[in-house]
Amino acid sequence: MATVMSAPSKPIIWTSRILRGLAAAFLLFDGSFKLFNPAPVAKSFAALGYPAGIALSLGILLLVCTVLAIIPRTAVLGTVLLTGYFGGAIASHVRVGDPLFSLVFPLILGGMLWGGLYLSDQRLRAIFPLREHD
Repeated sequence: MATVMSAPSKPIIWTSRILRGLAAAFLLFDGSFKLFNPAPVAKSFAALGYPAGIALSLGILLLVCTVLAIIPRTAVLGTVLLTGYFGGAIASHVRVGDPLFSLVFPLILGGMLWGGLYLSDQRLRAIFPLREHD
């Protein structure tokens, strides 16, 4: 038996936009910052054991994934790719023993992206219902 899902309300749509927009704004800034490889980026990459030259590649990757996550038609793909990116970031920080915030921040960004997408995408809510329908 098929269930009919109603469209999300305006407050839910705006909550989704705010969550995804804040996360995307940070990621676009971070990706753009990596393209220019200023001293703080080079220093953080060195602390993680990566060559400074990899910042450009990771910046481009982050920007492409973020743009995919922003576009409604490719939002799920972009968010999945960003989840992998965040996993790599967390693994890099765990490897060098960085503080807890370095581990939690990517989780927060991922939660904002997935939470916002869940609120606005009926297909995700159908796949992962938060409650059983009677």
